[in-house]
Amino acid sequence: MQIQDLPYPDPGVPDARSGPRFLWWLGRNQLGGQLKSLAWGLLHFASVSALPFCVGLAVQAVLDRSGARLALTGGLLVLACAGNALGDTFLHRTAVTNWITAAARVQQLLARKAAELGSILTRRVAAGEVVAVSTGDVEKIGWFVEAVSRFTAAAVTIVLVCVALVVYQPALGLLVAVGLPALALTVLPLLPQATRRADLQREKAGRATELASDTVAGLRVLRGIGGEQLFLDRYRRASQEVRHAAVRSARMWSLIAAIQVLLPGLLLIAVVWYGVHLARTGRITVGELVTVYSSVMVLTYPLQHFQEIAMAYSFSRPSAQRTARVLSLERTTAPAARDGERGDLPGGARPDTPGVEDGDAQPAVPPPSGDLYDPVTGLHAPAGRLTAVVCGDPDAAGRLAERLGGHPGEPGPSVLLGGVALDGLPLDVARTAVLVQDKDPVLLSGSLRELLDVPASGDVTADVALAAAQCDDVLDALAQGSPGTVDPMDVPITERGRSLSGGQRQRLALARSLVTDPEVLVLDEPTSAVDSHTEARIAQGLRSVRTGRTTVVFTSSPLLLDRADQVVLVHEGTVAAVGTHRDLVHGEPRYRAVVTRETDEERARADQPHASARTDRTQKAQGAERAKRTQRAERTDVLEEAALEGALEEMEETA
Repeated sequence: MQIQDLPYPDPGVPDARSGPRFLWWLGRNQLGGQLKSLAWGLLHFASVSALPFCVGLAVQAVLDRSGARLALTGGLLVLACAGNALGDTFLHRTAVTNWITAAARVQQLLARKAAELGSILTRRVAAGEVVAVSTGDVEKIGWFVEAVSRFTAAAVTIVLVCVALVVYQPALGLLVAVGLPALALTVLPLLPQATRRADLQREKAGRATELASDTVAGLRVLRGIGGEQLFLDRYRRASQEVRHAAVRSARMWSLIAAIQVLLPGLLLIAVVWYGVHLARTGRITVGELVTVYSSVMVLTYPLQHFQEIAMAYSFSRPSAQRTARVLSLERTTAPAARDGERGDLPGGARPDTPGVEDGDAQPAVPPPSGDLYDPVTGLHAPAGRLTAVVCGDPDAAGRLAERLGGHPGEPGPSVLLGGVALDGLPLDVARTAVLVQDKDPVLLSGSLRELLDVPASGDVTADVALAAAQCDDVLDALAQGSPGTVDPMDVPITERGRSLSGGQRQRLALARSLVTDPEVLVLDEPTSAVDSHTEARIAQGLRSVRTGRTTVVFTSSPLLLDRADQVVLVHEGTVAAVGTHRDLVHGEPRYRAVVTRETDEERARADQPHASARTDRTQKAQGAERAKRTQRAERTDVLEEAALEGALEEMEETA
């Protein structure tokens, strides 16, 4: 793989069980580039190591007054210099190629994983860690991958030179052959401590990056509440912790570097002292002493690659570990969903998919169509209709919207579209079938024309989508902001649409979703940042554009709810009521509390006049009853008195 051939057609399936396994997988997948780099590295280091032998032969030829040998040595020097230049040039070329191609492979893997997981990625991994993995960690992983071949070439060269010195001059060669491996191994006890300090530095740097990304994302809110200084102080403390950790890590690596300078110097002193003694006794010639001395001097260069590979591994291992953790994340799919299990709809109905029978393989093209059903909550969205979902918990609404789009945040049965499990479909097919627009959509930088240049059915044009989303004022604002641009569609939009208001960004995102024209469109609070008049027109435009298509809108706006074919109330994770907006407002207190924003106290105050009226009616009835009883008692007393008086009069007349 060459740089001009990037990106990879298929980056492969990584071994994400651990950081070292991931690094090993990267190395195996770049075996051709590693072998090229190793070959050029051997040529480079061998040419450098041949220079001392040529110098020794030249010195001895001068002492022996041999012009032929001096001329031969000059030719060998020319060949060694040419090999050095050629090897160094192509070693650098192949090493950089290995670095860039390894980094590109990792970036492609991360991008593919992000596209597969969607918004679930930042729920499982902190956003700052994702940023750190996709930037600094990728660079460090590429550094280790390209350093492996150079280290291997340096190690092979040292072994060959030691063997050649033993053969060339056994006395001094044996000293060098024993001393050089000892020098390379002296730093091994220091590497664990250096690795721990490097890990701590990377951990603190990741926390600082996460804090910085969160602060930038919420800067407008921080300014609104006056919290800039608080978060600035937090980031300053995190930055100082990173600095202290980096200083402690640098001290350890500087100690390792100092040891690798000091010990070769001591070895060189030992070689010179012993070589001079051998030369005085006539056991070696001056040329042989110069050759061995120069070889030890030159070997300090490939020895530096031992320190580099140790540093590269120490810094890349935690980076590879974090990358492997991200790449090991999978879509949470229940076993039944992966098998394409069909589900039942409320009332015992069976969702049907044209041309797909039980036990048949799921169709790859075209994507499935039909009713949308969530077995977890019992939500049923009929095909071709506008279904509004009211959920009192915004977080629960967001999770349900993601699950409807095939992005389950937690294990459970898969959502069914026409009886086919979304989680069991290939990713591209699932994305074609269902599109989810979350409550905070992102607008990428570029022109408005590029923003709306998305995969689409072609049935909904950009003009129709913009009109339905009520984007006329957005076009006017873009045209006024760029007087030199004739067509507002060509006006550039800044990163994440920061030059637009929240309502304008929301409407442009809605227009983009309408242009896509998916079989099922799931909208999470698509009009939360617009005024009521615009919202009413958007509700009408949405209904007209999505005629015959399945649309699910998560909202609590009465203007949207009144336009829906059916409204579903989801309470505590399950469907609690289904009906029209007007019926639910009058007959379902929980629905009315969410839509009208009634509190418990307001409901109690609303019920209090009715209770007082009932009490008054009761008291009046009781008073009337007592009055009737009193009147009956009074009439009885009068009758009794009249009867008594009549009896007395009769007794008097008889007497």
